[in-house]
Amino acid sequence: MNRPYTLWSIRGLLFVFDIENTHDLGREKIIVSKNVNDDKELAELFDALLRPEFFIYSEQERILLIETLSYFLEMENSFDEVFSKMDTYFDDDVKDQRQFMTVLINCLNRYQSQGNSNK
Repeated sequence: MNRPYTLWSIRGLLFVFDIENTHDLGREKIIVSKNVNDDKELAELFDALLRPEFFIYSEQERILLIETLSYFLEMENSFDEVFSKMDTYFDDDVKDQRQFMTVLINCLNRYQSQGNSNK
């Protein structure tokens, strides 16, 4: 069965970093304190802010997010469609969008496996 993968679901997940998201000084401080071009700091940022958001999604939705991201990484997508439509609190531009997404999928897979083992 072919699923209609769309980058909008990834954009929705990353909305936590968007300036249009509700004003939250604590979250903004966390975002600007991390270097989004450093894999370790990016993973720490995801752990702090994205992990709780990820578990708001149903099990099926989480799996679909991971499958969608995997699909676009395999298709060697540049992810310009996601980043060009996002205005973030990041201090720096994301230099390597594919690397950003690779760190993201590694974190999502880790969260999913930790979530499944906690049940």
